[in-house]
Amino acid sequence: MILLDNHNVVIEETLTQPIVNNNPTAFDVKVVDFDGVSCHLSTLESNSVIRFSLSMLCYKELVQWGAQDMLQREYGPYCVSDTEEGYDFTLEFNLQNLPKDKEQREELVNKLAMIKRDLLAQPFERAFEQQAKFEDEKQTNPHSELMQIHYRDQEAFYIQAQLDRVTVIFSTLFKEDTDKIFGKVFLQEFVDARRRPNIQNAPQVLYSSKEPPLEIRHLSELQKTNKNEEIGYVTFVLFPRHFTRGDVREKTISQIQLFRDYLHYHIKCSKAYMHSRMRARVQAFLKVLNRAKPELPNVEKKTITGKTIVRT
Repeated sequence: MILLDNHNVVIEETLTQPIVNNNPTAFDVKVVDFDGVSCHLSTLESNSVIRFSLSMLCYKELVQWGAQDMLQREYGPYCVSDTEEGYDFTLEFNLQNLPKDKEQREELVNKLAMIKRDLLAQPFERAFEQQAKFEDEKQTNPHSELMQIHYRDQEAFYIQAQLDRVTVIFSTLFKEDTDKIFGKVFLQEFVDARRRPNIQNAPQVLYSSKEPPLEIRHLSELQKTNKNEEIGYVTFVLFPRHFTRGDVREKTISQIQLFRDYLHYHIKCSKAYMHSRMRARVQAFLKVLNRAKPELPNVEKKTITGKTIVRT
């Protein structure tokens, strides 16, 4: 089973040559990542300055949960106020002012390749911190704000911290009836997987269609579409064991972000595989039918005028 990468390979390969290898070259590259995220990489001032601009559909929502603070913390010297038109923020890197250590430059390129992942990680980090606070203070009835991230048209994910868990809900759109059937089969496998003894520590997964889960049923935007059979809701229940340790937390955030893309990617792969099997089966049946055609003997008949006609 294929797992999708969290980093953008195009960004990494484009910036490795000028930043890591210190070999300035002119380029103007536009990159489109998962979830409609677009990025523009270009050079300025005789190739000595690199401009990095990024646009996300949900960037304004992410700012509420700490995205701007993360950019200032990680890329403070490179943030510029003159944002490129059509993008949400812009970073500029002067190749002459970058760290001299090659490992630090490699780390900078790796962070830029993961910048979309790090931006989407901010609401998760906030929810994990809220859950730890509730647990430390032993609140009997904690209340935390429901974080809504509309990262795609008609699709979103919702995060809410509770006393002993963090709930993450994805709403996903199935544009075709077959996609919905495949999705239900895949999601049922997620549910059944926890019954196996070696992966019982996996997060609990719930799936519902038409009716949204109770945590988000009060939202007005969902009340208008709660009878839409094309929309399904997937709920992940994360317990402290899934995000207490630093390495486990990072892995949890990285994998859950790509859940929607992972699901639809494998739906498309399954449909392509079934279509190829059906085409192969049809070709095999055609060969059988061609072999089953009887061979008609040659029959000679004569007309009144005496001409001979041979029918095969």
